[in-house]
Amino acid sequence: MCTPSEFVLPPPSAVTVHEQAGALVVSLDFELHWGVHDRRPLSARECSRLLAARAAIPRILDVFEEFRIRATWATVGLLFAKSRSEALNFTPNPKPTYLESKLNPFYKQLGKDERDDPFHFAPSLISEIASRPGQEIGSHSFSHYYCMEPGQTGEQFEADLRSAIAIAANSGHVLRSYVFARNQVNSAYLPLIDRNGICCYRANENAEIKRPASFEEQQRFTYRIGRLLDAYMNICGPQTTGWPDGASAPIALCASRYLRPFHPAFAILQPRQLSRICQAMERAAKHQEIFHLWFHPEDFAPHVEANLRLLRQALEIFQLLHREHGMVSLSMSELPAKKKRTSNASTSYPHHA
Repeated sequence: MCTPSEFVLPPPSAVTVHEQAGALVVSLDFELHWGVHDRRPLSARECSRLLAARAAIPRILDVFEEFRIRATWATVGLLFAKSRSEALNFTPNPKPTYLESKLNPFYKQLGKDERDDPFHFAPSLISEIASRPGQEIGSHSFSHYYCMEPGQTGEQFEADLRSAIAIAANSGHVLRSYVFARNQVNSAYLPLIDRNGICCYRANENAEIKRPASFEEQQRFTYRIGRLLDAYMNICGPQTTGWPDGASAPIALCASRYLRPFHPAFAILQPRQLSRICQAMERAAKHQEIFHLWFHPEDFAPHVEANLRLLRQALEIFQLLHREHGMVSLSMSELPAKKKRTSNASTSYPHHA
């Protein structure tokens, strides 16, 4: 079994071709201030954090390109807007009627455009992401829509989804993958994303402490401490999954592991997190399963260097497993709608040096 101390890669001659392959799926929740607008005021400290996160995104893309990683960037629709007027033009109708008024983002005062307000607009970053090889632009709703908060309805969710699809199309992007804001996967809304052309979504890990719930319930102490501990020790298991069989639509792509960002208080535990990632990814490679890693690019601030190093170490594990077991990297929408692919169809997969 590999461990974080075994990151020495074999020479190219050690690459072997296997009849069947495991897969690494990477998805990122790209949201800037929209993801925390109800919890964090746009203070000087928050502005500094978000600017650091913006600066980190091209560097994350560089790491993905170096390791030939295909990834899905689930993007809040409002980030596509090139101006305040464009954001207003694509505002959904009806808007969400959350009982907690602070959850509603449409009261926010926005700047004129990305240059004036880089915390709520990001068309240049979206263009940069889309220009890199293997990077998919997916949906994280239009307004960071909360599907399990009291007061909102399915009609309002679908209006938000259609706005997300429309504003993305206005910039030349077709959305095929969906990530629910705060992992609030509402099963009643799955037919709505299916009929609007979304082929797959990120499902929650199969664990009680990670099940879909309102934010208040997610913040229960027992759930929070359980999720924290699971990052460093085996609480919920590897959470790898089999390949989707295409029997239902949209296709559920279960999460496996949240890449918890570096924090000085937990620095001593980082090798344990890498070990958890390594063991689960190795299981997926050996058993031809899927390992789905996810995180927020905003997580990389303020400790950008430490988090880039953590990402690189995780991808070195993948590269080793690619060479030893033929593991492949796929974006969410690239996962085939059948259980496994054989070597006869391997040309559809990217090759990793």
